[in-house]
Amino acid sequence: MKRFVIEREIPGVGGMNRQQLKDASATSNAALEKLAGKVQWVRSYVVADKTFCIYLAENEGLVQEHAKLSGFPASKITEVRTTIDPMTGYAA
Repeated sequence: MKRFVIEREIPGVGGMNRQQLKDASATSNAALEKLAGKVQWVRSYVVADKTFCIYLAENEGLVQEHAKLSGFPASKITEVRTTIDPMTGYAA
């Protein structure tokens, strides 16, 4: 599966309380269930008016389908080419 970063513009998301975030997560999970394992949600980072979500999917179209089913906009979808971290600098 490919890895994608999804930028979602959601005004005020950073001010949501724990229950609101739980409900949003449940909505996303329900959409994922409809896609029967074709898309996996890894993690989301919540900032003031956006979320940056990491998803695994075979293609961008499946990520867009999740956005449609969940009702959460996928303002920008970017396929990840590779990853690096601090340990990359120490690789032989």
